[in-house]
Amino acid sequence: MSAHHHVQTPAITPDVDADLARWDDDGAPPAQPRSSPAAWLRVGAELGDRLVALSGREDLLVTCRPGTRSGAPGAYFPGSAEIEFDARLFAPLKPHEIHPRIVGDEERYPAAWGVVVHEAAHAAHSVWTPPAGADPRVLQAALLLEESRIEGAHLITRPTDRTYLRTSARTLVMPDIAHPTLQGIEHAASVAALILSRRDVGILDAGETQAVADLCEQVLGADLLANLTRIWTAAHQCADHDAQSMLAHAQDWCDALDAAAPALPVPEDLSDLLSAAAAVVLDSMDANDAADLAARAAADNAVAAQSRAKATTRAQQADQRRKAAATAKSVFNTRGTTVSPDGTPAPYGTPVTGTRKPTAAEQSAAARLSRALRAAAYRERTEEKATSPTPPGRLNMRAALARDAQHAAGSVPTAEPFTRTRRRSSPTPPLRVGIAVDVSASMRAACAPVASAAWIVARAAALTDPDSRTATIAYDTHLTALTRPTHRAPERVTTVGANGRSHNLANALDALDHGLELSRPGAGRLLVIVTDAIYTPDETAQAVTRVKQLTTAGCAVLQLTLTARSQHLPGTTLLHLTQPSSAPAAIATAATNAIRRTR
Repeated sequence: MSAHHHVQTPAITPDVDADLARWDDDGAPPAQPRSSPAAWLRVGAELGDRLVALSGREDLLVTCRPGTRSGAPGAYFPGSAEIEFDARLFAPLKPHEIHPRIVGDEERYPAAWGVVVHEAAHAAHSVWTPPAGADPRVLQAALLLEESRIEGAHLITRPTDRTYLRTSARTLVMPDIAHPTLQGIEHAASVAALILSRRDVGILDAGETQAVADLCEQVLGADLLANLTRIWTAAHQCADHDAQSMLAHAQDWCDALDAAAPALPVPEDLSDLLSAAAAVVLDSMDANDAADLAARAAADNAVAAQSRAKATTRAQQADQRRKAAATAKSVFNTRGTTVSPDGTPAPYGTPVTGTRKPTAAEQSAAARLSRALRAAAYRERTEEKATSPTPPGRLNMRAALARDAQHAAGSVPTAEPFTRTRRRSSPTPPLRVGIAVDVSASMRAACAPVASAAWIVARAAALTDPDSRTATIAYDTHLTALTRPTHRAPERVTTVGANGRSHNLANALDALDHGLELSRPGAGRLLVIVTDAIYTPDETAQAVTRVKQLTTAGCAVLQLTLTARSQHLPGTTLLHLTQPSSAPAAIATAATNAIRRTR
């Protein structure tokens, strides 16, 4: 049986004065607390506030001071509805460092909070009252069975407190095992009740208690241990007020030990063996708890790192959007000048060589493309059928007869004999086409057909839908807008030459994305890149990042190449043109497919 009972019944409550006088038993001066008892009054009051939620009771008087009347780390007094805690549970923390009223503060003293939870479980569930004249031995056995019963009952309503009940095992159980009031077989049985019964209510794991289970089976025998297990399992099912059943189970406990004790040899070092086995259990618990804590910390760190990464990504995306807006503003300027991405004028001439009137073939091609885009954008009207009990609508005779039959039967009519069809027009999706033209020296052959294609697409889009927009940017190191994202079709064809150095496709894509909203759903979106893609690794990486963002947003990306030595930009749909003059037809086909896929 335990050395200190956590439920102080009148039959076993020590005399208060005699208990307080124990400090003088050895002739030494009274022990002086390391901190003023008055400082612990606040801690006790705050513990009382938290115990309302833990126990469901508002009538508890909670005290916390160095040393307790019962001698136990914590004790519950049912008669006076009082709970006391030893302030030394919170060591090395000082009272001014402890704030139990703050939820989460208990994580700094888990062992002490485990005792708080255990005593709260007593206050909530140890409400049965032993009858006068009860056998002290049977009453002690009932209190032993009560230890795991109340923890199991507490877990049903507060399963998250399991962690703290585990931490209380070293504080509450180990002293009872190391300093027993019972000897021999009864000592082994009490250890089984203190540890193995906590396994059965889910406080401890089966693997953690294996050392005690093996030793108790060796000492008590398999039959007696099974009988004792049956008794504490039955006690776990007792209601909180059922004193008769608890005492009956306690009587069965005592009878089982009395019947088996004469036939069981008792090892001389049983107490040491039980203490060692219990120490193995507690060490295993500590190892598992440390592993769980490390796993939770790793999971928390992973979540925190993921949150930081998302925040960083959002900040980078916001910064990129701001830079893209600034780039688009500088490129699509009203003066038509060639600029750097930061808006400063280019230090050398523009690739624009002039403008010309569109040819008859180009005008005809624009008209054909406009008709093709309108056909691709056409959406059939949707039909929606609805029934109703009254006109308007087409009368369904079967439903009308059913409604008459319901009337005749005296029931509430539910049949709806009139059917009406509603036809609604589907909106025609607009078109967004961005064209990025590489005007480095290796792309000289593509300049003329691409300039023609840009005018054809811009003209066709304007004729198709007033909300459609296109834009074309010529890029090398700097950027030049050949057509701007306006609703008006260009009157003349802008011609360009290819004499540039290096490449700046990433900024060109940023300007087109922002100017045409290529990342925004709701329109047929197409990006055409006319390039041989012979870039440096850094230029390629930046361009591929922008292409991936656009394709992820649902924008189709087409790469047109003219020479066999051209490279493929990852993420784009590659189309090799053997004849530069076929570029307008290829772009027109891709634009038609883009708007047709829009839903």
